[in-house]
Amino acid sequence: MLNDTFSRFRLISFIEGISYLVLLFIAMPLKYLAGIPLAVKIVGMAHGVLFILFIIALYMAMKRYQWKFLGFQLFVYSLIPFGFILIEKAIMKSPPKKLD
Repeated sequence: MLNDTFSRFRLISFIEGISYLVLLFIAMPLKYLAGIPLAVKIVGMAHGVLFILFIIALYMAMKRYQWKFLGFQLFVYSLIPFGFILIEKAIMKSPPKKLD
C-alpha cells in the first residue's frame, strides 16, 4: 500500500490532519479549561513532527507528479482545521497516473 509516493502522501496527510484536530479540540481545551498543559506539550510535539513529514511528503509528490499550483493549494489546505479532507478531495479529483 505504501510503496508509492501518492499513497504515502495520502496517509501522512490524513494522520497529520487528525493530529491537528486532536491538538485543537482536545489538547488545547485540556490546557486552557482543565489546566493540563502537558497535553499540548505532547500532542503539539507529535503534530509538529507529523507536519514536517507532511511537508516532505508534499515536496516529494510535487516533484514526482509535477504539481505546481496544486502543491501550493494543498499546503494552504493543511493549515486549515479539517483541511485534510479538502486535500483528499483535491488529489482524488485527478489522481496521478501510476508512475512509481
